[in-house]
Amino acid sequence: MKRVSLWTVCALAAGIGAAAAQSYPSRPVTMIVPFGAGGPTDAVARVIGERMRQSLGQPVLVENVTGAAGSIGIGRVARAQPDGYTVGLGNWPTFVVNGALQALPYDLQKDFEPVALLPSNPYVIVSRNSLPAKDLRELIAWIKANPAASGGTAGPGSGQHVSAIYFQNVTEAKFQFVPYRAGSSDIMRDLVAGHIDLSFDQAISSLPFIRNGQVRAYAVTAI
Repeated sequence: MKRVSLWTVCALAAGIGAAAAQSYPSRPVTMIVPFGAGGPTDAVARVIGERMRQSLGQPVLVENVTGAAGSIGIGRVARAQPDGYTVGLGNWPTFVVNGALQALPYDLQKDFEPVALLPSNPYVIVSRNSLPAKDLRELIAWIKANPAASGGTAGPGSGQHVSAIYFQNVTEAKFQFVPYRAGSSDIMRDLVAGHIDLSFDQAISSLPFIRNGQVRAYAVTAI
């Protein structure tokens, strides 16, 4: 029996109605988020979890299991009992990229059952406020002139990492990667503090900092 992999929980909550006659769920459901608390995936999980609670009549417990670009958390889903009480909220890095870059202890095609696809969340190129570049052209020039520039990611294979690699290949502007176990929440904290220079962050987590003038935005990616 396949484990359940959660790509969108709204569809899961709606589809489970047919199983209500079998008294499912009769206890809380655990939703594993493979990134840190306060990040974009965590924020989406908590909104969806509340909708699920209202629909299912049972609490949805969000558990943050971080590390290895999300593969540790997704591995926890793979090892769970296939009874519908453990679901995972992931993204294209956790369910596609990690399988291409890492030797995983689970099979992304056989060990999970996709439920539905969440709306896309674009990435935004952001930097610390003190960085002198005022637009994308100036940012590229600044990176080329500063090879020790640092960019935060959630680790190899994460969305930030893959987006940044693509950016480097297109622009030939290279910078050093700084991995963060917890992902966007810790990246934005250090970016605001000026400890790193830039990042390719999901819009849902970076917009509040952009609007408050705490970081500078340059462009929106299509990845």
